[in-house]
Amino acid sequence: MNVLLLGSGGREHAFSLKISQSPELNKLFIAPGNAGTALHGTNVDLSPTNLEQVYQFCVENQIDLVVPGNEDPLVAGLVDYIEEKSTAAGLKMGVAGPSEWCARLEGSKDFAKAFMKKYEIPTAKYESFRLGDLKSASAFMKTLEPPYVLKADGLAAGKGVIITESLEEAEAVLKEMTDGSKFGKAGEVVVIEEFLKGIELSVFAVSDGDSWQILGSAKDYKRIFDGDQGPNTGGMGAISPVPFADAAFMEKVISRIVKPTFDGLKEEGHPYKGFLFVGLMNVAGDPMVIEYNVRMGDPETEAIFPRLNTPMLDMLTAIANGNLSAVKIDLKEETAATVFLVSGGYPGDIEKGKTILIPATYQWQTADNNKQWLFHAGTKMQGDDVVTNGGRVIAITSLGTDIANALSRSNEMAQSVQFEGKFHRKDIGLDLLKY
Repeated sequence: MNVLLLGSGGREHAFSLKISQSPELNKLFIAPGNAGTALHGTNVDLSPTNLEQVYQFCVENQIDLVVPGNEDPLVAGLVDYIEEKSTAAGLKMGVAGPSEWCARLEGSKDFAKAFMKKYEIPTAKYESFRLGDLKSASAFMKTLEPPYVLKADGLAAGKGVIITESLEEAEAVLKEMTDGSKFGKAGEVVVIEEFLKGIELSVFAVSDGDSWQILGSAKDYKRIFDGDQGPNTGGMGAISPVPFADAAFMEKVISRIVKPTFDGLKEEGHPYKGFLFVGLMNVAGDPMVIEYNVRMGDPETEAIFPRLNTPMLDMLTAIANGNLSAVKIDLKEETAATVFLVSGGYPGDIEKGKTILIPATYQWQTADNNKQWLFHAGTKMQGDDVVTNGGRVIAITSLGTDIANALSRSNEMAQSVQFEGKFHRKDIGLDLLKY
């Protein structure tokens, strides 16, 4: 089987590792990939959102399965495009991802909130506003208790959510969002919602359009500094599974959220195929939806996939071909702790091109045996050297008997990897020890 994986982050390195371990694999291509994905397949210079370019590459290289790693090509309509073109050409080409219609669950927060309201899926009270609705938006905010939550409707690279205690600041941010100066086109519509007090987690599911299964739970840590201080990032680490997401809590997630979501999409005439990421708030024991994502999360993927016993290609082809019921999702009982090494200055201005030194004992040849993994994210090859090529550089994951054990192993490994300006949080998961 020939596979094309789209993306370039730590998530895609985790995908490429798992795919490469499948005996059915013939060739794996990653577009555009990074220094880590090159260990498991061939990096190719393709833009994942250039749909015609992606399709032509698939035809020329006899691709059997396309795996979109991030949301951009999905929101751009990649699945519909490839399925329509390949069917017309008489080619059998599967895509493990949702349609453009379903991708609006992530691509438009207004769409997602309206969907949840229609199917009575628990979420925060909200209203949506456009540029001319500033007065109405301000009036709605005054009905809420601070802090105020403002979300750009469209994709904003994970940075389209503003939370502030001040009504005056919220009104100023609202003006910046809707006049295009803060998030551009993504902020033309703004969703304002009540603030939910609780503890966050994410639950992941896979679906083939007919049947679905839970893939696992994880908790991501967004703030740059220990103790959840400082600005938000793309994610500084993750823990899987989440200890408070026990059988009773997960039954609520499934019955109140996951099942109604998949059933609702089917009722709309758009059955969901692919990975579904449900961002949740545990509010006094009750799950409420913060957001949907239509792909795996990053760094949650790097925490969940090392626990996955199910062969990756079995799961991906079942998603694309509609026979997921024949595949059993099986996860290790051990705890995974993922710690991200980031560039100095992140999430602000950073310098790229710093040489990364990785001890030989932590190279891929021995990593699986130690139950430790080093996932490249913002890296590239420069001659014979691996160098930094982004803010989030490397995700380190360790399996352990519990959170403390797994985190200790990841922090120890993090100390051994060196590059100029390297920084990482040391407290990932410590807030969960009380559970």
